[in-house]
Amino acid sequence: MTSPATGTRPPRRALAMAGAVLLGVILSGAGLAPVGAGPARAAAPIGYVRLAHLSPDTPAVDVYLSKAAEGAKPQVFRAVSYGQLSPYLPTPAGRYAVAMRKAGAPASQPPVLTTEVAVTAGQAYTVAGVGRYADLGLRVLDDDLTAPPAGRAKVRVVQASVRAPVLDVTAQRGPTIATGVRFATTTDYADVRPGSWQLRLAPPGGQPTSADCTLASGGVYSLLVLDAHAGGLRTELRVDARGGAVVPTGGVAAGAGGTAQRDPSRLPLVLGAVALVTAVLVAGAWLVVRRRSRATW
Repeated sequence: MTSPATGTRPPRRALAMAGAVLLGVILSGAGLAPVGAGPARAAAPIGYVRLAHLSPDTPAVDVYLSKAAEGAKPQVFRAVSYGQLSPYLPTPAGRYAVAMRKAGAPASQPPVLTTEVAVTAGQAYTVAGVGRYADLGLRVLDDDLTAPPAGRAKVRVVQASVRAPVLDVTAQRGPTIATGVRFATTTDYADVRPGSWQLRLAPPGGQPTSADCTLASGGVYSLLVLDAHAGGLRTELRVDARGGAVVPTGGVAAGAGGTAQRDPSRLPLVLGAVALVTAVLVAGAWLVVRRRSRATW
């Protein structure tokens, strides 16, 4: 094809080189590699940790999570109150210290409670303050977020209600989720049929409470049983994972099943690099065309 302005052919070699370089930039920025390229550098192995306040009569607390090494700067979660559960935090494998202080207390003040959690790559954990205030403790829960069998869902009960020291949890016209669940304990995950259920939470000899929940196929859930402010019980259904993929932000995972890692903070840099490279290459090609066209004047 000739240029309508100059009657000369554009420099095919320069344009081909521009296209190859641009493709390489796009692929490298997107976390892919052109055919024949070497393997990408492996990311640091990570696990997932989240924090929960499950003690009904304990005031709000500040929770500190830090690498179990002197001088490590902690992540701080301020004013965590009863019933709150943080999203999962992507955490490099290793040992971490967890400290709990009264909300607003200075970091120099000795913590009310401390514990350690050993994070293994690919595993997930919930560090929860449980029990009554008088015997408050920190407990590390191993969260089994592997995908349920095809066409099923997984759910467990996190019993944090002091008003119902023991509970049976069943689905109306459906399965029994758990029986005899004691205060400050957590059940194993149970495989259940997905769908919309009306749950019946019944303390032995006490007034049952009803709660509606919807479980999606492939979902992994924690059902929190809490004391309601106005009396009685309340429940909160939390999505732990979808299709076996941990969801650190608390959203719903889709598509890659948790195996594909993306760093959204790189996107502006990638787009900026692509735009800059494109502009430089186009300008260079234009100058070559202009010089060749001048030679024909």
